[in-house]
Amino acid sequence: MKTITNATLVMNDHLIPDAYLIMEQGCIAEFGEMRACPVTKDTDVIDAKGLFLGPGLIDIHTHASDRVFFIDDPVKASQYHLRAGTTTVLPALYFSMNRQEWLSSIKTLRLAMSDPRCINIAGLYMEGPYLNPKFGCDKENNPWRGPIDRSEYGQIIEAAKDLARVWAVAPEREGIYEFVRDVRLACPNAVFAVAHSEAEPFQMEPLLPLGLRLGTHHTDATGTIQKYPEVKGVCVDEFVNYHKEIYAELICDSRGIHVDPFMLRLVRRIKGDDRIILISDAYASDAPKPAGYEGVNDINFDYMGEIAGSKLTLNVAMRNMMNHTGASIVDVFGYASRNPAKAVGFSDRGEIAVGKRADLILTDHLVNVKKIFVKGEEIA
Repeated sequence: MKTITNATLVMNDHLIPDAYLIMEQGCIAEFGEMRACPVTKDTDVIDAKGLFLGPGLIDIHTHASDRVFFIDDPVKASQYHLRAGTTTVLPALYFSMNRQEWLSSIKTLRLAMSDPRCINIAGLYMEGPYLNPKFGCDKENNPWRGPIDRSEYGQIIEAAKDLARVWAVAPEREGIYEFVRDVRLACPNAVFAVAHSEAEPFQMEPLLPLGLRLGTHHTDATGTIQKYPEVKGVCVDEFVNYHKEIYAELICDSRGIHVDPFMLRLVRRIKGDDRIILISDAYASDAPKPAGYEGVNDINFDYMGEIAGSKLTLNVAMRNMMNHTGASIVDVFGYASRNPAKAVGFSDRGEIAVGKRADLILTDHLVNVKKIFVKGEEIA
């Protein structure tokens, strides 16, 4: 049994200052105000010294560390995010891979999940293969432009059926409904995301009953519809904003380049604090910065000069969200832990509650991570 004392607990909608929390058998056993703390001589005590104690971060959409992809070095990428407080991560696989590369990558990450150094890998985010070829970095290398074909995608679904937590699709692709139906049959616990898309509402609505619950990097790599001259139509961003059951993923970099700070505030007002998910969407690229981005250090670019994900970790995205929107530390822990847990079905983690996994982090007020616990064990 371990007891963290003198902490400020980050709850779902409030703080508990001067508090304790007991971890036992990998779970949260008890918590409360220090005046009621039942510390005994046999207890392993960790003094938080007033730091914030919140649930471990859950990054459902990231491809890499700051330098390497999960599929190339899963240990290095996993450790990079774990050291920043991400106790649960879903490595994202990308549409630019061919079928054999998808299968090989799934196998690599499946093996990595048995490595204790990759303790935070908890499944996969399938960003493809069937997205709109107009959108996304490295789009010139998209091998999935042709017709949607079960003989091409069947093996991928079979290989990932027990690992995939999210499947991202472009609903306007001809034949996508059949693909989604096949995924639904094989992966009943997965959710779907609209991604790299210029779909209209009538193309997205049929996917809602099948589990469309996410807007992939909301307002990034999404189209616009111009139905009439000088009249803006309704496309992906508006659909995600409108539907309460859909969570909006946000990449929150320091300059507000992926999502403008005003847009962040607007999405927060529309979606509410219970439907926002912060993601890092970290990517590995050595392409040079294009003109106009001097001094931008937390974004990657492809060789066409387009944005290619970020170099963020989730705790930094939380800090940026606080700066850009005025959100509190309670709010951003919700965006980075509770909401993603609910969105993808991690019912055993994501908040401080008795019986939940003791995946916890100690941070200061700027979300600089000081200690990390996974299943009650401190990560050295």
